[in-house]
Amino acid sequence: MTASAPVISCRDVWKLYGPHPERYISRLSGNPSYEEIHQAGYIAACRDVSLDISSGEMLVIMGLSGSGKSTLVRCLSRLVEITSGSITVEGLDLGALSETELIDLRRNKMGMVFQNFALLPHRTVLENVAYPLEMRGQNRHDRRERAMEVIKLVGLEGRETYFPRELSGGQQQRVGIARSLAIEPDIWFLDEPFSALDPLIRREMQGEFLRLQDMLGKTIVFITHDFDEALRLADRIAIMKDGAVEQIDTPARIVLDPKSEYVAKFTEDIEKSRVIRAENLAEDVAGDTPPGEPVSATATILDLARRLVNDERELISVSDEAGQVIGAMKRRAALEVLFGSER
Repeated sequence: MTASAPVISCRDVWKLYGPHPERYISRLSGNPSYEEIHQAGYIAACRDVSLDISSGEMLVIMGLSGSGKSTLVRCLSRLVEITSGSITVEGLDLGALSETELIDLRRNKMGMVFQNFALLPHRTVLENVAYPLEMRGQNRHDRRERAMEVIKLVGLEGRETYFPRELSGGQQQRVGIARSLAIEPDIWFLDEPFSALDPLIRREMQGEFLRLQDMLGKTIVFITHDFDEALRLADRIAIMKDGAVEQIDTPARIVLDPKSEYVAKFTEDIEKSRVIRAENLAEDVAGDTPPGEPVSATATILDLARRLVNDERELISVSDEAGQVIGAMKRRAALEVLFGSER
């Protein structure tokens, strides 16, 4: 992540449903619980949420059904109006934009993919993908050319004349992704886009999605309830409960150091050795580098399993991609991740 200004900045955002929610918010003191707000006659879909999203980052938002994750994403794109707080997108105050300015921002900067593919059944793959360009007013030749580019990008070349009913679920999802990419968005919102797919196709789509992100470097907000999916995709994970963000951190930090019992429940069944990398356990050696060949900072503890079992050194050097030692990890700590602590 860069140190530049965030692409999306969310500050003290509330979204309440109920009678005159703005009036209720204005009288609040402290930080009432979800239950207290509910007793007052309101539903807290988003509760005092603050977060920043950097350029090129993939933030995955997780939570059980009703936790507020979908509402938060709709607030970030102003599909839902917030009750109080502020959201800025590339420095623009989202709440201050006129309807025309908001439509222009969505058409030119934002791509959206939801659980429901929402393909137009009477239009071909090509026509579905080109549809947002048609709405933008681009001429037929240009929108066809751009649509063909993204159809090829998502692996559907040769199926551009098919209708949605002639495609599998995974292929229909690719059409939805291609359609959202056609406008070349800088920001991409995806609300459980793979939840309707069977496990094998879902895994395939995750791999395809990672390939696209590696090529395109979009700023992405991705919603899922599947922790394995979050671990595979995320730069950072935000876990929500009752409208509030319980913890936002890298996958490894969430697994290593859950900040609440609720977050801990998400991680208790995760094989930590698949998530935690050598760099997550590396400590500063103050120039006193341990002898022996270092391990790669990006290697997972599972990748290093055989070496950890056979290497009897107390400290093992950890190096970056350039081969420079960035610290050392304690073998015992790594083995505890691999096999569990003595307790």
